[in-house]
Amino acid sequence: MDGVALLRPEEQVFTAMLTGFANQQLARNLARTTVEGRENTVKAFAAYVNTYPWHWTPAMVDEWLGDLRSLRDLRRSTIRSYSEAVRAFCHFVTDPLYDWAATCEERFGTHPVQVVHEWNTAVHVQDNEADAKKRAFTKAELHAFGCE
Repeated sequence: MDGVALLRPEEQVFTAMLTGFANQQLARNLARTTVEGRENTVKAFAAYVNTYPWHWTPAMVDEWLGDLRSLRDLRRSTIRSYSEAVRAFCHFVTDPLYDWAATCEERFGTHPVQVVHEWNTAVHVQDNEADAKKRAFTKAELHAFGCE
């Protein structure tokens, strides 16, 4: 994109970022469904905040995740996977190896930053968060039943 005049630069740069993010994940041999799910999550976040990654803030993530929990009553594991998708995307676009920060600074006068941190994401506190009716037994539970 260097030196090329873009028709809708914000939209085109964001699309190129998403394509690069997908390619980077596929190069790491992640499942296509994982890659597509993360891309859809990042797009959903961008639509919610109605701005591009070089304008995102941690407060936007807080509001989005809070709304998902309170308005849509999503499970904690879903909220965590959404925050991890945005975190991974931000890690990609802020990594100097991929040059997105420089590209955005040159084109838009600002650059993306990491907006997902340990203080605004849910921590994984249990080995298994599945509904107790649907999850596999733990070794301790199997031992208690005498099934080991």
